[in-house]
Amino acid sequence: MTSHSFVISAPEQASLPVEGTDQRFPVHRIYCVGRNYAAHAVEMGHDPDKEPPFFFQKSATTLITDDGDFPYPPATQDVHHEIEMVVALAKGGVDIPVEEALDHVYGYAVGLDMTRRDIQSVMKKMGRPWDTAKSFEGAAPCGALVPATEIGHPSSGAIWLKINGELRQEGDLDQMIWKVPEIIAQLSTLFQLRAGDLIMTGTPSGVGAVNKGDTLEGGVEGVGALHTRVID
Repeated sequence: MTSHSFVISAPEQASLPVEGTDQRFPVHRIYCVGRNYAAHAVEMGHDPDKEPPFFFQKSATTLITDDGDFPYPPATQDVHHEIEMVVALAKGGVDIPVEEALDHVYGYAVGLDMTRRDIQSVMKKMGRPWDTAKSFEGAAPCGALVPATEIGHPSSGAIWLKINGELRQEGDLDQMIWKVPEIIAQLSTLFQLRAGDLIMTGTPSGVGAVNKGDTLEGGVEGVGALHTRVID
């Protein structure tokens, strides 16, 4: 391997903790699936029966790990929570067959796709990209990874989010329109997937605003939990 001398300090490798160990999972990219639960698609004003899967990305630098605080971002008055199951890939590839997709999975975690909804609404109306609404500092709080060798590949089970102890989002993984193997297969036709990639698989209905001082607690049955606090 060639040794490099960088002109500035190299950024720290983004990573997630692995549950029950002192090891960490290095993160390459974060892919997100849009409107992957029918009820959420409806609440956002769309017909889930007419939409193929679509994707957007968050930078790996937007991760918040180890139950860290979520800093309320600038340039918005309407930040929304979206609880999701996160898939972590142990190996990548292109044109991965659906029946082989789960062989690429390292494990699963619970994540939040935090969204500057007011900015997103403006971008939608103008036909512009969502990057400023989806990929900002702290936009991807994520819990510890649990290896698939320990829990298998969850395809059903409750997914939920509470704010200050009040249930806000509730659904089941079996309500996903596009299942994990299909998501991986479809993504691999668009990108060269790599070990270290994360995929946020969509959120159930009930998305809404968070406020400074709120405590968020979410979970996916059989996978784990996530805690974060909204700070100024």
